[in-house]
Amino acid sequence: MRAIYLIPVLVIIIATALSSIFIVDEREKVLVLQFCDVRQVIDQPGLYVKVPFIQDVLRYDDRILGLPTNPLEVTPLDDRRLVVDAFARWRIVDLQKFRRAVGSGGEETARDNLDKIINAEIREVLGSVPSQNVLSEDRTALMNKIRDNARAKALTLGIEVIDVRLTRTDLPQQNLEATFARMRAEREREATDEVARGNEAAQRIKAEADRSALEVTSEAQKEAEIIRGQADATRIAIYAAAYGKDPEFFAFSRSLTAYTKALPGSNTSIVLEPDSEFFRYLGEDNPDAVAPAQ
Repeated sequence: MRAIYLIPVLVIIIATALSSIFIVDEREKVLVLQFCDVRQVIDQPGLYVKVPFIQDVLRYDDRILGLPTNPLEVTPLDDRRLVVDAFARWRIVDLQKFRRAVGSGGEETARDNLDKIINAEIREVLGSVPSQNVLSEDRTALMNKIRDNARAKALTLGIEVIDVRLTRTDLPQQNLEATFARMRAEREREATDEVARGNEAAQRIKAEADRSALEVTSEAQKEAEIIRGQADATRIAIYAAAYGKDPEFFAFSRSLTAYTKALPGSNTSIVLEPDSEFFRYLGEDNPDAVAPAQ
């Protein structure tokens, strides 16, 4: 009979012993609470013991966590609105402060509170500079300033903000469309200017080519006229020399040339006086008595 009662007792003892033992992973931190009061903070991995049924164990992530913020519309110093979102890296450094700040909400409540802090700092820091600074190399200094300000405020939550990075800085959609339209109009204006300059250059090149062609043609015609004149002079000189050597033969040769040109075909008819000098060499027995045909 004793064995029957002993088994449940042993089970209860073993269950109680097991419930008093807990393991802390190297990726987490642990708070041991007794009636909602913190009794122990454990930040080292290992095997630990608690009072069963009285003490509770709360586990928190000891790793570096990420927090992407929602898109936020900010107005820089030059009143040019921007849509900004950021990404923060953070971790829990003080479990007791963290527990007092977030209560039973845990890490989810901490994310909400940290998101509000970072958004407020983004508005404050970016609202104090022109938009050109946000879009230039000064952006790194602005991100560091946001990180430092958020870190100082987040320490009251038991959180350390490791880094804050701006992942996007864009214009709002309506401003973006207006900017694109303005950029498109500017590019079209530049294209029109380029086309006009190209046409002007083309006309200038064409006029230069026409002028050069006219100069070359005029020079060629001048040289051709000079050569033609020289040839005519040579021809006349040759004729004159030939006429001087034998005027009668020269007159006879010219008359034959005139016959060839005047009588090109078989059906040619010429009406002349019988004593016309045109046929002097065809009809005269003594050609020396008549002047040469013209």
